[in-house]
Amino acid sequence: MSETVSFGYEEVAPEEKTRRVGAVFSSVASKYDIMNDAMSGGMHRLWKDRFVRRVQPREGEAILDMAGGTGDIAFRMAARGAELTVADINQDMLDVGIERAMERGITGLSWSCQNAEELTYPSRIFDAYTIAFGIRNVTYIDRALSEAHRVLKFGGRFFCLEFSTVEWPGFKDVYDAYSDHLVPRMGEAIAGDADSYRYLVESIRRFPPMPRFEQMIRDAGFGKTKVEPILGGLVAIHSGWKI
Repeated sequence: MSETVSFGYEEVAPEEKTRRVGAVFSSVASKYDIMNDAMSGGMHRLWKDRFVRRVQPREGEAILDMAGGTGDIAFRMAARGAELTVADINQDMLDVGIERAMERGITGLSWSCQNAEELTYPSRIFDAYTIAFGIRNVTYIDRALSEAHRVLKFGGRFFCLEFSTVEWPGFKDVYDAYSDHLVPRMGEAIAGDADSYRYLVESIRRFPPMPRFEQMIRDAGFGKTKVEPILGGLVAIHSGWKI
């Protein structure tokens, strides 16, 4: 049998997942941030602020923000003086970010269309690597983690913000019902695309639980790994160091 990977609850060929994930984000790019506000009640902004505080970007640091197309994380880190490279596999998402940067008068960011599993950057050039709400969409997570490790300098740090597995029993039931029934309807009403948001919910369910993902980060070569659950594991900040 040929190899398959998960696309939501489906099993598809690896190249088919890459193509379909690209189509999802091309479809939702223009409404992506509006939907984030609607789905999270604006809480995604607080999660991202917390995430950037954990990264602690510093003046002059070279940081790669992977899957950062719309610029949400990069804008926050650039405000602290870091030198940001924003990379995303989807040019439509990058175009949204570039337009937002121009509207806000934010300059000095580098924008690049990149596959997280096969980065074109030389080894050991970044001080930090960040990825927020993106790693669950790559075809091979282990390859993306390996590439993150490769492009970091020794002493560099890895930070990932991602949806995870809710561990609070009562909250889990409410969240599951909300995700299954309301998120696709919101996707249809706001972005005109219920199917893409149904996939995004399913991709969260298929993502490895926090302990398993932390082990994957260690397997990629990172040390001093840490997991910080937020809202009982609704989202989590994962981190590690290249030592």
